[in-house]
Amino acid sequence: MSKLMRLLIPQKLKYRLFAAFVFLILLPFCALNLYNYQRIESLVQKKISQQSHYQLEQMYRTLEDQISIAFKTLIFLKQDETVKSVLTHPEQQSGLENKRRIENIFKNLNNSFFLYNPSVYFMILDLNESAYTSYPPRESLIYKDLRESPGFDRKLMNPSSYHWVPNDSNYVLRDVSTSAYLLSLYAYLENTQNKPYGMARISIDYSYWLQSIHKQSDLQQQYFIISHTGEDISQSVPKSSLPEQVKARIAEHPQQQYFIDKASNSLINYIYVESLDWYIVNRIPQSVLFVEIEELKRQYFITFFALMGIFLMMTFVIATTITRPLSHLQNKMKAAVQKSLKIRLPEHKFRGEILDLTRTFNTMLDDTNLLIQKLKAEERQKEAVHFQMLLAQTNPHFLLNTLNTIKWIAIREQNEDITNMTLSLGKLLEASLNTDKDLIYLKDEIGLVQAYVHIQQVRYRHKFEVTCEYDEDILYALVPKLSLQPLVENAIIHGIGPLPGNGLIEIKVYREGPGTLIVEIKDNGVGIEQSKLKRTERRRPGIGLSNIEERLRLLFREEGSMDILSSDQGVTVRFTLPFLLSTPYGTEHPA
Repeated sequence: MSKLMRLLIPQKLKYRLFAAFVFLILLPFCALNLYNYQRIESLVQKKISQQSHYQLEQMYRTLEDQISIAFKTLIFLKQDETVKSVLTHPEQQSGLENKRRIENIFKNLNNSFFLYNPSVYFMILDLNESAYTSYPPRESLIYKDLRESPGFDRKLMNPSSYHWVPNDSNYVLRDVSTSAYLLSLYAYLENTQNKPYGMARISIDYSYWLQSIHKQSDLQQQYFIISHTGEDISQSVPKSSLPEQVKARIAEHPQQQYFIDKASNSLINYIYVESLDWYIVNRIPQSVLFVEIEELKRQYFITFFALMGIFLMMTFVIATTITRPLSHLQNKMKAAVQKSLKIRLPEHKFRGEILDLTRTFNTMLDDTNLLIQKLKAEERQKEAVHFQMLLAQTNPHFLLNTLNTIKWIAIREQNEDITNMTLSLGKLLEASLNTDKDLIYLKDEIGLVQAYVHIQQVRYRHKFEVTCEYDEDILYALVPKLSLQPLVENAIIHGIGPLPGNGLIEIKVYREGPGTLIVEIKDNGVGIEQSKLKRTERRRPGIGLSNIEERLRLLFREEGSMDILSSDQGVTVRFTLPFLLSTPYGTEHPA
């Protein structure tokens, strides 16, 4: 527990003061403000949602009033003696007179009941193949088709000989009404003995009514009428529809009245029209409905966080001013150790004893850095010169051009042996002249050995044989350039040369563990001791083994080493280096 407290509680005084202000004063104050604001926001949103639902209830009452008025007009038509006279005795007047009288009745009904909503259409049929309408029809009126309309089916009507058809196809001329469906009241006109003397259809253009309400609204809202099964009946905006998940939620909770649809970020209000089994749905984007709240919220939080930021900055500045000198000096001293002493303390920020301490510390860092830079420069220069000196011993630049000349003379004279020897020697010289690379692929190094062996086979009249053994997956391992050739040269000159019979040189390259590469050169020559006895004095000291051993040390440090095992049956030279695999780009693969 104590360890956890030490981790959670800051150790520096500056951060303790800052944390105390943040956790004990600022955070509780922020939490209280956010809680109170969320409560106010929820109450305001609820109030606005209730007001929006109240508007929807007014629409519902308007629609119910329209339905009620339509039903009252039906009763009026049943009780009107003129209508009854025209329908039962059409022969008493001419057809044009009967039409005029009925149309006057329709006009009086519209002026009396539907003055503010002219989208109501009337049709009356008698039993003598006459039809009277208050509208221009979309198609020619055929009495038989009108009378056999499904709306006049007796089986669908109630005992009072009427019923509502909520999705009656629009039969009004398109110039007058473009709605797809109408809400129609179908009824039989009966006398006191319940015998029919005519039929009536009163239709309400509810799509026009819905669109007119939408145009009167100030908000960017939409109105929909759907059935209890979720079928789209009408909408205030053409080609708009409610998502299926919204319809499903309305069906699951018919009494909820309103909810927030997070997918469209909208307020959904709805009300059930029991007489028609409809839902009137209102969708209002929250960005429009709560625009004033969002603007207030934005201003509030901008001010709130700006003040909090100012308070935080002031607290941090006060705490920093109190603890700055010692903390700064302490941090800089730690950073000096972590950054290898490559740092300076700013002297202009301190005074008194701390300034003297800072100057002394900076002087010590300057002297130490100067000494380290000198040592590193000397070491790099020494190693570079030493390595280039060792490598230069195998870099005879002046021979390459001469060899090319000899090669072309041999080709011209058709001397194949000289041509092949100059090609092999040229390959060796080109490798030695390329000082940009210290490490090459194992397969390239083996190629250099084969070129050298070809030259020596001619010299020694094929007295020896050289074999190479390695796995295919290490052909692209990196080895020091010209590291195998000097060892093969030693084996040929000092081991195989004095041998009376034929010689054998074996080259083995293999991995030892995941990160080590072993290279072995073994011969069956006379051995080191016998070779020393038969060796004549040379013009210059041998450099092969010491050259390779020193290059391994410079390239790989402690990871590179070389061992020599000698006996009467020959010499084995083994050197160890890190396994570095470098597969080339392209499609090149080991042969």
